[in-house]
Amino acid sequence: MSAAGVPRSAAGRTGERGGATVCLLAVGLAFVIVGLFGAAVGAARTARQQARVAADFGALAGAGEALLGEPAACGRAAEITAANGGRLLACRLDGLDVLVTAEVAVTPLPGLARVAVASARAGPVRG
Repeated sequence: MSAAGVPRSAAGRTGERGGATVCLLAVGLAFVIVGLFGAAVGAARTARQQARVAADFGALAGAGEALLGEPAACGRAAEITAANGGRLLACRLDGLDVLVTAEVAVTPLPGLARVAVASARAGPVRG
């Protein structure tokens, strides 16, 4: 209340210019940016792991068909790689070993597309 007994309005108080509101908005924006960065890193790591799994399973499936030749082995590797969300980039037969390279596309943030690539090798056990 003022000296005359009239209550002061919020706008009439001295020292209140909205500084706390601006600081709170800045802190909130910082949290949003950190959260988006964390989500992008998580999406990239997930895509990398998915590419590894697709390459590993593709190589294992191709190794099971290695005795039938490279076309059969690589065809089976491509099927299994695609079933695991990847795309077969390269496949070759080295003796009875199958070498597979697979990729998985990822969009961690809108407008930012990346590709995760992984390679794997599978074949018979050697003693």
